[in-house]
Amino acid sequence: MIEAKILGKYLIVEGFRNVKIHNVDEFLNRIRSRAGSCHIQVLDASLVAGFEHLYFAALNALKSFESGLNISKSLAVEILLFASGQDQIRRAIEILGVKPSSSDVALVIVADSRDEAVSAVNNISGVLDGERDESVIELTDEKVSAIMKRFNISEAELEASMRGSLRDALKSIIIERAALLVVQR
Repeated sequence: MIEAKILGKYLIVEGFRNVKIHNVDEFLNRIRSRAGSCHIQVLDASLVAGFEHLYFAALNALKSFESGLNISKSLAVEILLFASGQDQIRRAIEILGVKPSSSDVALVIVADSRDEAVSAVNNISGVLDGERDESVIELTDEKVSAIMKRFNISEAELEASMRGSLRDALKSIIIERAALLVVQR
């Protein structure tokens, strides 16, 4: 479980491995029913580029609500939009939404307090058919090509962003694209 405070809220990100999703709507409804007053988003972890990717998605989503530039009425959906780098909900779901084929998922929780967030994680983990494993969130070498393809990142764009490692460059591009969404609104 990875935790942070942002803009007066509490963020928890947790990974789950070997999750079985037979029906996406039922899966999401089960999770939401255990969320309490927390904002919950579940993403396909195979396309998550590390904790920073989700931290900045949550930060940008909170800022968009603060400034009135949000597209969605839901903070959870706004997080999905920023994490996917999209302004269209349908496209964001196609990119990072969970599907029956998703077996590793990232759970993003935004709450008013740490106790609420931790309680939600514990309640939700009880209904998931998988094991807690935050390593599914990490950006690994195995994820790089899938993320580049899904986020439409070219080799040239990646090379132009190289200041350190390939993974750092990829993470920076994804975070930068999400930040640019606000400017485009």
